[in-house]
Amino acid sequence: MLTFAIHNAILTMNYQLKKEGKFTFSDTGEGTPIIILHGLMGGLSNFDGVTSFFSEKGYRVLIPELPIYKMSLLRTNVKNFSKYVSNFIDHLGFKEVILLGNSLGGHIGLYCAKSFPEKIKALVITGSSGLYESAMGGSFPKRGDYEYIKKKAEDVFYDPAIATKEIVDEVFDSINNRNKLIRTLAIAKSAIRHNMAKDLPKMNTPTCIIWGKNDLVTPPKVAEEFDELLPDSDLFWIDKCGHAAMMEYPDKFNELLYDWLLKRGY
Repeated sequence: MLTFAIHNAILTMNYQLKKEGKFTFSDTGEGTPIIILHGLMGGLSNFDGVTSFFSEKGYRVLIPELPIYKMSLLRTNVKNFSKYVSNFIDHLGFKEVILLGNSLGGHIGLYCAKSFPEKIKALVITGSSGLYESAMGGSFPKRGDYEYIKKKAEDVFYDPAIATKEIVDEVFDSINNRNKLIRTLAIAKSAIRHNMAKDLPKMNTPTCIIWGKNDLVTPPKVAEEFDELLPDSDLFWIDKCGHAAMMEYPDKFNELLYDWLLKRGY
């Protein structure tokens, strides 16, 4: 659970955020809408490379701030986050969108494709939960154990140097925030409860799966199972890469995704 969450605790980029009603979001470029779904602890800047690349390639890239720590505890679950995304799509007046999610964001995207297939033109998942319960399993250590959290942060990436002191400090602070900790535990239980294995064979949304060959959080076998269960999917690997492919290898990630979108006519 801790490792699953850590990669999202990245310092926030200087996005120009819009606020419209209950939605706060970044909005860059013009064209076919790509909605990016972040994971636990925020982390809009995880997608800097994706945002800058696709906004210059004829896509409108939007990243809503998901209400992960703002919903009531009883509503803090994958199903309600997917409803929030559906409402965001309606708010902007889109008929169809491409959803891109990493980790918990991928799981929310999958649940959206299950619940609102008419709104999802295509789905992109990387390091997604939804199948592998151990990704959200286990328990937190004593909250004051900085070295343990540092090691877990390093495990998210193939290159541990990416887990800078700033990232580790951000995670450490979040773990020691009681409100965030309680909601993280609730989300972990929800992710396990909303296992998608039985749903995937019925979901016909075209899906691009991009996965790190060295992902320790959601291992390669998880990507293979997604590819086997989804009726219309393509699986791509990035070597020497951990759980956050769009952070470790943004150029390769963008190349694979852009080629896939062009071949699919998106």
